[in-house]
Amino acid sequence: MRRILAAFAIILAGLFAAQPACAASRIKDIVEFEGVRDNVLVGYGLVVGLNGTGDNLRNSPMTKQSQETMLERLGMNVRDANLNTKNVAAVMVTAKLPAFAAAGSPIDVTVSSMGDAKSLQGGTLLVTPLFASTGDAYAVAQGSVQTGSVSASGASGSSVSKGVPTAGRIAGGALIEKETGFQLASMGVMRMTLRNPDFTTAQRIAQAVNARFPGCAVAENPTIISIRPPPGMDMVSFVTQVETLEVQTDTPAKVIIDEVAGVIVMGDDVRISTVAIAQGNLTIQVQENPGVSQPAPFSQGQTTLVPQSNLNVDEEKGRRLITLKDGASLASLVKGLNALGVSPRDMISILQAIKAAGALQADIEVM
Repeated sequence: MRRILAAFAIILAGLFAAQPACAASRIKDIVEFEGVRDNVLVGYGLVVGLNGTGDNLRNSPMTKQSQETMLERLGMNVRDANLNTKNVAAVMVTAKLPAFAAAGSPIDVTVSSMGDAKSLQGGTLLVTPLFASTGDAYAVAQGSVQTGSVSASGASGSSVSKGVPTAGRIAGGALIEKETGFQLASMGVMRMTLRNPDFTTAQRIAQAVNARFPGCAVAENPTIISIRPPPGMDMVSFVTQVETLEVQTDTPAKVIIDEVAGVIVMGDDVRISTVAIAQGNLTIQVQENPGVSQPAPFSQGQTTLVPQSNLNVDEEKGRRLITLKDGASLASLVKGLNALGVSPRDMISILQAIKAAGALQADIEVM
């Protein structure tokens, strides 16, 4: 564990040494542009051609009704028939409609079972319209379902499965039938949304845009920056030049702790006030060595077990107080904790104790 912590410290030091003191990011990498986003689609359909691994029609009335309705549309009446096939499964089909996707373009879809189907492997999704939240159909899906899983079962009831056989994908399985109609070029004002809201970063973005195009950007709040193209330039050309501008981002000091996995992530802005840290391990070992007691000859006694306990208390020596001076950086903190030889889980307790003492100038977020 000590070697892992030491290697972690070396990697951090290498990263800090390799990166410039003021690393800049492109605007396109830290914001979302208004209207330029994916749109979620959903639909209900049937998967046919399953090898006896579909829904049990007695337990899934929706599958039976859907099958009857589909066959009626094809000119067959099976309302009074005793359908008992297990080759059909009711599924939900989901997809994402990319921004500015043109009609006729293919998109991937995900197919997930709704009933008690055992597997969708080898099945074929029938024509399924995909709807947006507005109720409009934007795409139509159909094709062979690929689950990428393996499942097998024996007559005794034992089964082995790898992956999730009740969900799969169809690559390019849907065709876009309707475009969103979003007109970017005709927009007069666009809002950019920071992925990590921050007052300083928002102001720096506005300053960077105004330095290139004076008076064209305003930081409305820590999240939104409004931009307006200069006279004679459309929005598409303007955004193309704005998104490549570089800005130095600023984020609040934060420590992320995952107590379950024992993972700690600290930002470079984390600072420590003057504090002394000591950490030691106390090990108590109890060892049982039972003995046998034999009675004297002709004493009519009985052989018995006599417990013998050895108790050892080991307190690790050589640990000293580690003092961190006021304003110590992340590198100093990691170096000091590594000098103590603490494990990641002990480090979590130490960081929380430093925060409780008021010496950790950062927010702690426990996952």
